[in-house]
This record gives sequence, structure tokens and C-alpha cells, in this order.
Amino acid sequence: MHDFSRKVEETVRSVENKIHEAAPQLEKEAQEMIAYLNNEVVPAIRTNSTKALRVASEKLTQLAEYIEQHKRS
Repeated sequence: MHDFSRKVEETVRSVENKIHEAAPQLEKEAQEMIAYLNNEVVPAIRTNSTKALRVASEKLTQLAEYIEQHKRS
């Protein structure tokens, strides 16, 4: 049982060391991901969403005109 406990402790230490070593890289990559989202993705979404609103507006105008024409008939 003592041998098992020792192996568990060694494994835990090994995992903790690997996490400790990987943490700075994970933090750096997380910061890069956030910067990418803020600098590339968010502006693209804003641009495309305004474009989508303009297209929707045009289609609604066309629909309103269609309804008005068919009301008169």
C-alpha cells in the first residue's frame, strides 16, 4: 500500500509540474485569442450585421410596396 501511495504522490507531482509549466503558455495563448476576437471577429460581425440590417430593410420596403399594390387591386 505504501508503494501505491508513493506512486500516486509522484503522479500528482508530475501532473502539477506539467500544469505549472504549461500555465504561462496557456495564458499567452488566451490573451492572443482575446486580442484576435476583439480585433478581427468583433469588427467583422459588426460590419456584417449592419449589412444584414440594410438588406433586411430593403426587403421589408419591397414587401410593404408589394402589399400596398395588392391592397389597391
